Parts: sequence; C-alpha cells; structure tokens
Amino acid sequence: MSARVPVVRTVSGVCHGTLGELYQGPLRAGLEPDIAVVSFPVDRHSWVHFTPGTAAPNRLPLGEKSATAARLFLEHFGLTLPPGHWRAHSDLRVGVGMASSTADIVATLRCLFRLFALPYDADVVLGVLAAIERADSVFLDEFALHLSGRHRVIRRLGRDIGFHTAHISEPGTVDTAAVTDLLLGHYRRHGEEYERCLTDLLKGFASGDPAAVARAATTSAALSQKVLPKATFASMLAHRERFGADGIFVAHTGCLIGYLFPGRPDAALKSELSAFFHSLGHQCSFAQGGYG
Repeated sequence: MSARVPVVRTVSGVCHGTLGELYQGPLRAGLEPDIAVVSFPVDRHSWVHFTPGTAAPNRLPLGEKSATAARLFLEHFGLTLPPGHWRAHSDLRVGVGMASSTADIVATLRCLFRLFALPYDADVVLGVLAAIERADSVFLDEFALHLSGRHRVIRRLGRDIGFHTAHISEPGTVDTAAVTDLLLGHYRRHGEEYERCLTDLLKGFASGDPAAVARAATTSAALSQKVLPKATFASMLAHRERFGADGIFVAHTGCLIGYLFPGRPDAALKSELSAFFHSLGHQCSFAQGGYG
C-alpha cells in the first residue's frame, strides 16, 4: 500500500485523559464478573506530532507502548513510516489514574491516521489497544460503559453531563494488573450493591441528571474503599455538603480523589477547598471533567 504523505507539513494526534472513573465494578452481579468502567474524561491531553523530512524517523518519545502501537498500525495497513521527526507532549500525570499510557497510544494512532490521510477507524484503535493493555475509553469523545479488559463498548452515554472538579493525588501508585484478582473477588462479594450503583448511574446519564450521576459515583467510590481505600475519603465525605459538592469521584485503581461540582467554583470556594486539602496534606487542583 503506498503512503500519501504531505511533503512538509506537521500532523498531530491529540487524546484527552481521565480523572479516574465515575464507576468501576462488575457489569452485572455474578460469579465471573468483568471489570466495567465509566471513565471520567478530563480536559487534559496527550499530543503526538510528526513532521515529514529528510532524516530517518527518531524514536517515538513516549515509551514502548506507543512505539508498539505505531508498529502495529503500520503492519495492519502495510505501510512504511516516511523520513521525519516525532515529537510528543503530555499534561497527564503517569501512574495516578489519568489514563496517560492509553491516551499516548490513541494520540499516536490519530497522528498516524492523519499522516497517511486514512479515515479514523475506532475498530483499528481497539485492536491495537487490545494487543497492548487494558484500556480506558479515551478513544471516544463521549462517556461510555466499557469493558476495559475485553475492549468492548457496552453502551455510549453521550456528552450531556459535565462537572467542575477539585481534586488531589494521594501518594503511591496502583498496578491494575496486580490487583485484578483482588478486585474480582471484591466484586463477587458485593455484586448486588454494584448492580444497583450502575443502574442508578445509567439512569442519571439517560435523564441528563448530573446530581444523580454524582451520587452514583460517590457510591462507587465508597464501594472501592472496601478494597483499595483512599486515605482522605472519609474526611472528604464528611465535608461534602459544606462545600456544596454533588459527589465524590476516585481513580479506583489509581491515586486521584476529588469533588464533583455542578458549576465552576468561585475564588472564595477555591480558597476554602485549597485550605481544606492543605490541612489533609495535599495540594488541590481544579479541572473540568466530562462534556456538559
């Protein structure tokens, strides 16, 4: 297959990351649960750029997973990367629950689709992700109920829901693969609670009710406390009403935890939140999540 590459024009691929999940748990109660997630998209991104030129391509500066993704893409389409130069940038933190590696992979693939003037094909992206890692649904520009291990979208949930957040990152990292068996055992013991939580979450999305989605996210976070607890969860839950937050979200297999607000916090509230999180030993960050 011949490559249709512009002579000298930088092409880019961009992918948003996440602030953990609004839900992580079983798809349904049962003895053999799958890990289902509703990722919480955030307005933070990974960028990959390629500029055709005369020199041999440099090494893709995002690590082995993105390099593998590029190789699998080229093999799938029978293409050869032309001479040129890769560059990359990310404002997603690694290892805390922002889907940084998945976003890097998707940004790399989107850059390659544009480089070769090919229509974006989500099935190709899913196939590449399936060959590399368990993945969040950042390859979609909407919320989705997604089986992260099977790389299967169960239900698209649209773009009507959005929140403003105040969040922190607790110390440490979580290896999702290492805790999978622990999670699945927990899901089996609490399957009915998770089923009710997911039902409430999906109803909230269907009715366009952010408060209902936030309540379900809080329930999911509380269930996660029984298996991979966050040190600040109890304090944050106790002060939620004081700050006027609709709920709490977490990165279930990461380090993030934060409040969900229906509107942008003003300067006074930001100061109060910052002082509160500082009293817990953490620097607070603010970001917009979702799409509404």
